[in-house]
Amino acid sequence: MPELPEVETVMRGLSAVLIGSSFTSVQLRRKDLRFPLPKNMDALLRGHKIISLTRRAKYILINFANDQSLIVHLGMSGRMVIDDGSSKVQKHDHVIFITNKGDDRRPASLRERSPHGINAASEQKSLHIKFNDPRRFGMMDMVATAKTSNHKLLKHLGPEPLDASFTGEALFAKLKTKKVAIKLAIMDQRVVVGIGNIYACEALYAAGTHPQRPANKVTLKECTALVAAIKAVLKRAIAKGGSSLRDYVQADGELGYFQHEFAVYGRAGEKCKHCSHKNITIQRITQGGRSTFFCPIKQK
Repeated sequence: MPELPEVETVMRGLSAVLIGSSFTSVQLRRKDLRFPLPKNMDALLRGHKIISLTRRAKYILINFANDQSLIVHLGMSGRMVIDDGSSKVQKHDHVIFITNKGDDRRPASLRERSPHGINAASEQKSLHIKFNDPRRFGMMDMVATAKTSNHKLLKHLGPEPLDASFTGEALFAKLKTKKVAIKLAIMDQRVVVGIGNIYACEALYAAGTHPQRPANKVTLKECTALVAAIKAVLKRAIAKGGSSLRDYVQADGELGYFQHEFAVYGRAGEKCKHCSHKNITIQRITQGGRSTFFCPIKQK
């Protein structure tokens, strides 16, 4: 499942081409994803200026001038990719958004792929944003922008990890009553949002915290170090365009590159990059049905 860096990267890529434009058409190639798609979705979205895109946890919010917002979740395998309309529609392209803006808004990487370059005629073409989701765990819903925070999918969410309000003190207060392992605690979206399996493993490694440590036993000093590690890892991942392991690509179709910098994730049996112990390797255990990777020396 795409985690915060991947969703943030997609949101930023879409923002560059969508803000100030509007949808001339929304093609629904099926009636549902994980849940039924909003009724009259095409009519609700068509013709309204897009004023901003934001992210909340792992959700993308497309905000319109008529005070309505489209909530999008990529699910396990979803992607939103910018296309100039020339590519063949694929089997799992379930929703296609067509804009009133042309090729002049394409990302540079897409322009470079064009064998003909940009000309006056091509600039009149509309851009297509294709939502492709083979496993159909993604979702979309409409909500009044002013009521976004009270939406059933968003109202229970905890703080954003990159916000200034997410501090060691804030995390320590959240963990006081939690006896679960610290790794499971920081993946709890009520504690802090957007941190999935990959970045939980990487942040705990960076902070030197063992993933099985009971959350309520983590000290304030350790919480402060962990929060700093979470922020640093997420920022580095965003700068690299996220991590492409299976289905994820950026909005322009490019892969993310942070997977090449993993310290522990997916590296069971390999040597720790920062330990000198020749016979100690990265370990793998299972927590909450997910694989956890850690260094038993660095994370005691």
